[in-house]
Amino acid sequence: MLTLGATGAIYLAVEPQDGRKGIDGLAGVVASALGRDPASGDLFVFKNRKGNRLKVLAWAGDGFALYLRRLERGTFAFPAAGGVGVVVTPAQLAMILGGLDPAAARSRKRYARPDPANPRTV
Repeated sequence: MLTLGATGAIYLAVEPQDGRKGIDGLAGVVASALGRDPASGDLFVFKNRKGNRLKVLAWAGDGFALYLRRLERGTFAFPAAGGVGVVVTPAQLAMILGGLDPAAARSRKRYARPDPANPRTV
């Protein structure tokens, strides 16, 4: 089962990957391009060239799990970054999987409990 943010960070590989790559191929990309340990407990998200498929590589404690999401129409909104990978929050990944663009999303103003140590917030 895929649980967002249960253990570690979530890395998006910015460069599209060959959709034919499986667990071993994507684990190689994680190690070589992202410089991370694929068995670290982090989630690694990859898109294909068309942008209509996402693969999530996860370490499940005793082996790897590979999840695939395919859109019948449209593409996933991936953040444009200058590097090879970008770290996102579980909420941002949920937005991407749900068809929203995290870059265009804005947070609404929320109540924040006053901090008694800071007189400006009381």
